[in-house]
Amino acid sequence: MAIHYLGGLGRCLTDAHFPWLPNFQRGKVRDSYDLPDGRRIMIATDRQSAFDQVLAAVPFKGQVLTQTARYWFDATADVCPSHVLAYPDPNVTVGIKLDMIPVEVVVRDYLTGATSTSIWTQYATGARVVYGHRLPDGMRKNQRLSATLITPTTKGATTDKGATAHDVPITAAEIVARGLVPADRWREIERVAMALFRRGRDLAAAQGLILVDTKYEFGLDREGRLRVADEIHTPDSSRYWIAATYSERADQSLEPDSLDKEFLRLWIAARCDPYKEPIPEIPPATLAEFSAKYVRLYEQVTGQEFAPVEPELPVRERIERNLKRAFPEFAPR
Repeated sequence: MAIHYLGGLGRCLTDAHFPWLPNFQRGKVRDSYDLPDGRRIMIATDRQSAFDQVLAAVPFKGQVLTQTARYWFDATADVCPSHVLAYPDPNVTVGIKLDMIPVEVVVRDYLTGATSTSIWTQYATGARVVYGHRLPDGMRKNQRLSATLITPTTKGATTDKGATAHDVPITAAEIVARGLVPADRWREIERVAMALFRRGRDLAAAQGLILVDTKYEFGLDREGRLRVADEIHTPDSSRYWIAATYSERADQSLEPDSLDKEFLRLWIAARCDPYKEPIPEIPPATLAEFSAKYVRLYEQVTGQEFAPVEPELPVRERIERNLKRAFPEFAPR
């Protein structure tokens, strides 16, 4: 079916707060609920964040993220179990509430990025040791690294207003020394993260894509078993490049053809310093182009056609109906 990206701007889901569900929490992109029995409801909205800000709403984004993550959770289940229990709606994941590891595990194959924690940003300002890894002089942006690297981050201290600070680079040695994760558990996390990335890289390559880098979040269930949580190999948490044009564009010093969040980061970075200046309003046509990239990624990764679910209904109305069916014990009578 034809997807009307500009028309979709009017039906974006920006708020998934349903007061009849308990223990509401709002993230940048997902709204969540912790149920008394240990389950967690996560609703992927269409909110788009970049540079630690929520900037706009992108048509179909929440459905794309949920369905892309679902594909990858299924495709990596033999590598590491996930937190997922059920999908009562195309935007909704129900999972096990985990004791989360306080470190985001970023795995990288290329020297790239536009954010303050990216290895290219640090390399371009003169750093040659990043996240405890030494890099040679003379490398170019978007060049493949000689080895796959794990570059973890953790949250900085909160501000005096209670807001969480930016992600902060940290080394494996610091993670253990600060007691964030025990040494044996961190070795397990590194091993599993590398195995997940290899699986993702291989499956993406078979579909003509380069999985450039990705972020994993892990947690422990009640039995102490490691599980991958949140999302996996989505265009929000990963960079993907089109393999067929990568070398040609690199030879011309052009940015790779991408199907991920970097498209919007680069659009913003070309117009302001997003850490010091106000970010300009993003035009509807740019958001529609961005949405089309996310949809194309889903289709290319999975080999399935993307179709908006029940487009005649407001997304929020559809989600609330499906949540009431899945959780009648909380629904108003």
